[in-house]
Amino acid sequence: MQRKSLHKLRYLLMSCVLATGIWGAFGFTPPDDWATRIQRALANFTGNYPQEKVYLQLDKDYYASGETVWFSGFVTLNDLPATGARNLYAELRDQKGAIVQKELVLVYDGAASGEFTLPENMKPGLYQVRAYTAWMLNFDSTFLFYKNIQVFDPKTGKSGEETASKDYAVQFFPEGGDLVNEVSSVVAFKAIDQNGYPIKVAGAVRDANDKQVAVITTVHDGMGTFELKPEAGKTYKAVVQSASGQQKTFPLPVAKTSGIALKVYNRGSRIFYLTGFNGIDSTANNLLLVATMQNQLIYKAELNIDEGKVSGLIPTNNLPPGILQLTIFDNQGRPLSERLVYVNQKQDLLEFFLDPQELNKGPRQRTELVLQIPDSMRGHLSVAVTDADQVARDENANNIVTHTFLTSDIHGYVHNPYWYFQNDSTMQTLDLVMLTNGWRRYNWQQILQDKFPKITYPYEQGINITGTAYTSGRAPVTDGSVNFLIKIPVDSSSAFASAPVNSKGQFALSNLMYRDTAQIYFQGNMTNKKWKDVDVQFDRHFFDNFAPVKTPIPLLPPPPMDNKVLKNYLATVLEGNSVIRSMTNRTIFLKEVNINAKKPTPEETTEKRYASGMFAGGDGYTFDLTNENPTSFNVFQYLQARVPGLQIGGDMNNPSLSWRGGAPGVFLDQMPVDINTVANIPMSDVALIKVFRPPFMGGFGGGNGAIAIWTRRGGDSRPDPNAKGLELVKKGGYKIIKEFYSPDYSVKKAVHQLADKRLTLYWNAGLPYDTTNHTARIIFYNNDFTKNFHVVVEAMDQYGRVGRVVKDF
Repeated sequence: MQRKSLHKLRYLLMSCVLATGIWGAFGFTPPDDWATRIQRALANFTGNYPQEKVYLQLDKDYYASGETVWFSGFVTLNDLPATGARNLYAELRDQKGAIVQKELVLVYDGAASGEFTLPENMKPGLYQVRAYTAWMLNFDSTFLFYKNIQVFDPKTGKSGEETASKDYAVQFFPEGGDLVNEVSSVVAFKAIDQNGYPIKVAGAVRDANDKQVAVITTVHDGMGTFELKPEAGKTYKAVVQSASGQQKTFPLPVAKTSGIALKVYNRGSRIFYLTGFNGIDSTANNLLLVATMQNQLIYKAELNIDEGKVSGLIPTNNLPPGILQLTIFDNQGRPLSERLVYVNQKQDLLEFFLDPQELNKGPRQRTELVLQIPDSMRGHLSVAVTDADQVARDENANNIVTHTFLTSDIHGYVHNPYWYFQNDSTMQTLDLVMLTNGWRRYNWQQILQDKFPKITYPYEQGINITGTAYTSGRAPVTDGSVNFLIKIPVDSSSAFASAPVNSKGQFALSNLMYRDTAQIYFQGNMTNKKWKDVDVQFDRHFFDNFAPVKTPIPLLPPPPMDNKVLKNYLATVLEGNSVIRSMTNRTIFLKEVNINAKKPTPEETTEKRYASGMFAGGDGYTFDLTNENPTSFNVFQYLQARVPGLQIGGDMNNPSLSWRGGAPGVFLDQMPVDINTVANIPMSDVALIKVFRPPFMGGFGGGNGAIAIWTRRGGDSRPDPNAKGLELVKKGGYKIIKEFYSPDYSVKKAVHQLADKRLTLYWNAGLPYDTTNHTARIIFYNNDFTKNFHVVVEAMDQYGRVGRVVKDF
């Protein structure tokens, strides 16, 4: 049997054969200069601006405070695993767009893994995970990865504030882009409420004389179509009513007096197109229709209105599944009409078989599942096993299949995308999505004029440290270098490096690879030593910005859950949080004996050595950093979400602080200081942080509480002898991902005396597999109560083919 994994490499060859074959079959003459220019512009864009995409698999669709969001990342470049990519950025943002957590994770062979730990005091509500690479930021932000999640409060069951839907809107999309007088066209519509939900509407289209000319009826998820042949001089409106009875009137797009209207009929194995026209000047009779897919030209045909060449068909048997874009150009190379069509071929998916080798559903019993993988597969497997009864799931949500074949290539939000992939009848409805969404990875008019996207962010293959060296007079150093001693505390490694400056004084250390945080000692040098002092100024990386970001994707909660399921879920999480606290505090309660970690005496504590007077003791929270290597860039980022009620937002270099309606006082070594002073202190210099609840009587400005910071003293700070005379800056690296807790109950441990309340029973973002017998094994132990397991495996191979298996046991 021919191996399907080779298909991916043949798509480009197929495209070339299809385009050439159809050109010759219809006897068209070779293209002239403007047609060649269209092909060349597309080739230039494809060659110089490859598409990078990101997809994340999460272990669950919703969470509660105190849980961990586990994710596995898939990064592709031109639909193949991005083997050269190294940096994946992931953010967790609240409903207002404020970033509450962010991290940089390492990509290897197109795969990555990470996690967000949700504090127990996290505010419930809607959140959104955004993931991307630096290269993707050069293009439309709609094509970044977005995933909506809802975070519940396990104590109260609250899910945050939800805006009641009081209004709605209906958008209209003439097929091909425009309505043209005296030309019959299909008009698609989409109705959504103010929260972004699709809603049902019904009504009619009426002309200026209030005569009904079309009927409006929702077909699926707020979408539908009607036929309209505009008459010259007339305008049209839609009078619609929502299911709640609210009636509204919307104007339809004004029809053009002359132009082209493209009609498309998708028949599966063939796509028919027909051009309607009115008022076309004889000098504009010659048109060109091109069809592109995955940024490749796969079809082109000359059209001539005078000669009646206004229609044709595109065979799709040799095309992969996905979005086909049809565009009609005039003889000046200007796009006149455009239409998206979904090619519904059998998806070239990886096929998996998942069966139990040993299935045990008793408390803390061992289960082993065997995953049979394709013989030729070399790639990335990710798996999540959750409680099938207590963890509800959204069956129609975006997944690796819908992301690959649909949502990553469409400009707009698609509600419940997997619904369209259930069967042939639902797939037919997908044409509504094509009619009501755009495709805008590039703008034809711009690339035809050689106006390509401005590249602001480089293609990153590691961590880059850049900046500019200045003389004491603020002139750029043009002949010299910046020398570095780079120390990585997490693994006690170190390295020396030197970066020469260019004519503008700029320097760069590129493609560094380290985890956690680097302590970078540096010194600027002039070759001729004309100036004694050199000032080194580092560039600020875009990921250091904590400013709120407006999302192009609506924040929508998952479908409503059964109240009983949700109640049981939250009760389990609440009990599980208590267990996690016990494990974190290293306090284990046995039946007969309490085993506690030895507590240091007051004289031995960091607080005793640093805090004095009103700063000793007090009501609040204490953080000892003398034995930590925090990854935060400053004190305020470190404190985010760690202190209940303390709100820290905005730019972390100048954050806004609020506690119980006012700003807490800030103290450094027990002296009042401004926020900027503390924001610029490297975390490596901080020994102790205390956050006092309001009111704090230790100094002025404590009426709303206080944040006190102490810098390290002699015994707590060990200067590097090799860094004498050098300045220090800290640079965050790749996050160290905590290990997923998966107990082995075959081994007796004291920690096993604690209750087991895990709802995600198994998580592995990089499931190993045997290339000899082509199997992967999923081995885990049950918790204390789960009766049924829900397993989700998602994968991508070396050719970019994806696969997914979902099964309950």
